[in-house]
This record gives sequence, C-alpha cells and structure tokens, in this order.
Amino acid sequence: MNQVNYQKELEKILNGLSCEGKETVPRLFLHSCCAPCSSYVLEYLCRYFGITVFYFNPNITEAVEYKKRVEEQKRLITAYNAEGKGYPIAIVEGDYEPRRFFEMAKGLEVCPEGGERCFRCFELRLEETARRAAEAGSDYFATTLTVSPLKNAGKLNEIGEALSEKYGVCWLPSDFKKKEGYKRSIELSAQYDLYRQNYCGCVYSRRGEMQT
Repeated sequence: MNQVNYQKELEKILNGLSCEGKETVPRLFLHSCCAPCSSYVLEYLCRYFGITVFYFNPNITEAVEYKKRVEEQKRLITAYNAEGKGYPIAIVEGDYEPRRFFEMAKGLEVCPEGGERCFRCFELRLEETARRAAEAGSDYFATTLTVSPLKNAGKLNEIGEALSEKYGVCWLPSDFKKKEGYKRSIELSAQYDLYRQNYCGCVYSRRGEMQT
C-alpha cells in the first residue's frame, strides 16, 4: 500500500489558494498543542490563511503546567502579529477539563506512549477542534501535532479526515515535520525564548519524559 505524502497534499491545497486571487482570505481553525510546535506552523501558514489558534489540551494534567503553556502560546502570537509575519492570528482558549482526558484514558493507563491512549487523545482534541471550527464557519481545520517526530502523522490525518466528514469542515492535511519543519520549530523556539516542555502533557507521558 502506498503511503500518502501529506506534505505534498498540503502543498497542492496551498498552491491552489495562492492562485485563486480571492478577495476574502480562507479561514483556518488550528488546534495547537503548544507554542514551540505552533511556531513553525504559524510562520508557514499565516501567509495563506486567517488563522484562529484553538488551544484545547485537557491532556495537560497539571494546572500550573497548562497555564505556563497557554501563556507562552499567547505571547508567541502577540509577537508574530506585531511583526506582521502574515495575516493576523487570533486565539481561542478552550475549556481546561482534565477530567475529560482521564475519562477517555480509563483502561488505557498502561498503554505505551504513542499507542492507543495517544490515538484516543488525538481524537478527543481534534473532535472538539472540528466542532468549534464548524460553529465558527471556518473553511479548514488542522493541528500542529504533526510537526513532532514522536506523533503519528498518518493517524492524525486519518482522524482529521473522518471528523471532516462528520462536521462538514475541510481537513487540512499535514506532516509539518517535513521540509525541516521540526528543525525550524526548534530555531524559532530559541529565537523567541519559548518554554519547551520535555513531555507531551499527561501524567503518563511525563513518566517517560517524552519530548514533544
């Protein structure tokens, strides 16, 4: 079976957008897991879309850690907007509900990192993103998660495509780690002095101190 090259699929869409000459800018509802992962994605996509970053991460199971990460996300967006990197970027913060993550994770506590528990977590966050994107009348929805070498881009795109059909919003395919996207995110994190956590967010990932 041939693997889908999601970066090429993304480029096809972006090339189409750049050639359309529309008076209105397409709207992207972008789930973000953290400021470092979003840094490259926002720099890349803000030339094509009016982006609303949706910060919804109930998997971050410590309130202090959650607050630190969301404030870094807001700081980065403020900096990008001040520099005029592209179209203005907005942010919507979802409800912080770690109980939703724990309910989802019941029975999966001992799953290895990167397994079924993570896939369910992807679905939890992306479903809320798709639902909110539909409510907002966005043209596309996507996630920054595919910039990480530790995240399964194929699974994320599979989930996104299914939710696109369910909610009637176009899924923007991606594998943002390609074309040195992950490397660029590290460079931008250093440039903006962003807090880089050493685990994904939940108490289970912290046991292994996985780098996002």
